[in-house]
Amino acid sequence: MSSSGVAGPPRTETIRFRRPETGEPKKATIRPLRHTGILQDQVRRSAKRPWAPDFAWAVRWLLLIRFSAAMYANITDCDEVFNFWEPLHLFDRGYGFQTWEVSPEYSIRSWAYIVLHWFPVQLSKIFIGPDKRPAFFAVRAVLALASTLIESYFYRSVYTHINERVGRYLFFMLSFNAGMWNAAPAFLPSSFAMHACTLAFAYAMEPCSIKNNRRTLAATVLFATAAIVGWPFSLALAIPFVYEELFVVGSDTAHKDTASVLRYRWIRFITYTLLAGLVAVPVIGIDTAAYGKLTIVPWNIISYNIFGGKLRGPELYGTEPWNFYILNLLLNFNVLLPFALLSLPALLFTKVFDRKRLDERQANPTLSLALRLAPFYLWLGILSAQPHKEERFMYPVYPMLCFNAAVAVYLVKGWMEVIFIKATNSPYRAAQTSIFSNFSSSVVLATCVLSISRIMALWYYYHAPQSAYFQFEHKELPRLLNVTGILPPLPPHTREKDMPRIDLSPIKDFNLTLCVGKEWHRFPGHYHVPDGVRVEFVKSEFSGLLPGHFGEDEVKADYNGNSALDGFWPRPVTRLVPVHQNDLNIEEPSHYGSIEQCDYMVDLDFPLHPSESPLEPRYALMEEWERVACYPFLDARFSPLATRALWMPGEVWQRANEYGDYCLLRHGQRVEKKIETVLSQQK
Repeated sequence: MSSSGVAGPPRTETIRFRRPETGEPKKATIRPLRHTGILQDQVRRSAKRPWAPDFAWAVRWLLLIRFSAAMYANITDCDEVFNFWEPLHLFDRGYGFQTWEVSPEYSIRSWAYIVLHWFPVQLSKIFIGPDKRPAFFAVRAVLALASTLIESYFYRSVYTHINERVGRYLFFMLSFNAGMWNAAPAFLPSSFAMHACTLAFAYAMEPCSIKNNRRTLAATVLFATAAIVGWPFSLALAIPFVYEELFVVGSDTAHKDTASVLRYRWIRFITYTLLAGLVAVPVIGIDTAAYGKLTIVPWNIISYNIFGGKLRGPELYGTEPWNFYILNLLLNFNVLLPFALLSLPALLFTKVFDRKRLDERQANPTLSLALRLAPFYLWLGILSAQPHKEERFMYPVYPMLCFNAAVAVYLVKGWMEVIFIKATNSPYRAAQTSIFSNFSSSVVLATCVLSISRIMALWYYYHAPQSAYFQFEHKELPRLLNVTGILPPLPPHTREKDMPRIDLSPIKDFNLTLCVGKEWHRFPGHYHVPDGVRVEFVKSEFSGLLPGHFGEDEVKADYNGNSALDGFWPRPVTRLVPVHQNDLNIEEPSHYGSIEQCDYMVDLDFPLHPSESPLEPRYALMEEWERVACYPFLDARFSPLATRALWMPGEVWQRANEYGDYCLLRHGQRVEKKIETVLSQQK
């Protein structure tokens, strides 16, 4: 018996019955430690964890965005088309354009990297069919999936090892910015390097320790893979990781014998580096089979770009001022760039004025975080010092830019907390105010809105080339087949979405030629042009070297039969050294077709500011050329900076811009003659 909790008359006792206890006593739930990262929250430390997506939620969210990019993002670089999509098309279909970079004489593009993307093409054929356009999007979809998984793992690594709030900021920064929209589905070695380096960086977020062999092995192999399979210069991003591995004792300070710790670290790193070098074996094997001679593409790239001499080198293809990347990153990352540039100075400032923000339980947390912030600065400095600059060169560091920006936002928010507490002398009021969360939310919201606006601008202003080629394949060519009666008649009132798949293979009987003049650099590749249609370049004001057709040039040398892997490689044409290719960007007339053979033309006309060059006539106004379809294309030269950089709804915003007509044109007489030829053959 025991006294009840209910008050009763004095000097009375009550009986309380207890339920019988069955089984083992319940174990107390142990809450996981919140503050395990390098950066520590100082306000509301005892509160529950801030909301952040788990890995599965992050994958689902990012997958939706990255798949959208795979479907709708523009092809922003002609190098992607001519050096990667076209060789892939050759490997898959047997024909395509060839640049000097994939000639065996120079061999600075890896067929191992290209063939790696042939497997999504095969999956497309198995599950969808033989059409080429689905194969194009299948490759992009696989790249989007890979980016999604890697970004999600990277975000969770930052969440765990740096700070929960930093991880949450990073997640939304990665999700929406225009830079990742372009880079994630791009078929470029720099995008591959971005994926591999980001995953390596995710492992490198873990504390460096002699007990953590997984970190060293994974990061070493991934950095090596980025350099060997992707882009050799991306290895520079591994420098801070290598420095930490070899020279920073870090969490191993508990060991008294520092020399033995570092000795073990050196041996481990050298062992894993040799292991990572095995990645080069299949790459060299495939490239040797493709070019017909021993080929080490990463060395060829380094040799050409660094030791090419005065007459050769990347400067032949244009130079840019030192601030090119700053301006380009501002365009794609908007407010994140200033925060990313602020991150390292902010860390040093925090070290002095907000010392508790850094977890002193960890050995030298300032140096650890500084080494994780360093790759972005290192890459930006190296590339800005090079005369030749291109947007894609910055791709490998895009996720790291977002990481630096997320850290800077968190540190600046911490300064605000310190100032508020000193001004009010009330940590309690600091925990209750919404000023700090409003600041971080405003930054994240601002970058999301600006990035979405930039993505919409890219679509509305520059998507016309893909639309024109889509019109050619899905509307114009079926029209020709209908005119000649090759296609069976459709039931009346058939809706467009119910249209059956059209077999375009009979189009080869028309012997059509599609020509591209000054718009050669926006040609999206043969995956957007059906088999049976020949693509030719016609002369324009451009005076550099354009690609030629694989196997249609005079042969300077033939490496067929010189490789021990002859039977392994299905496209011997890649071993032929064409006569009319050079690495000096000297124009080659044999790579042009004649305007008299063009049945269709893709051209861009600016009505308000037309071209006055006789080499670039206004085909869209010529009587013999009929407009099949025209799409608006921004004339950036005569549009205000704000309205051309961003898109906003409303006519007032759009009216400030000038547009040209991006047209698919048909030469009526030539096409009619070919229709008559096909009809006569049918009779």
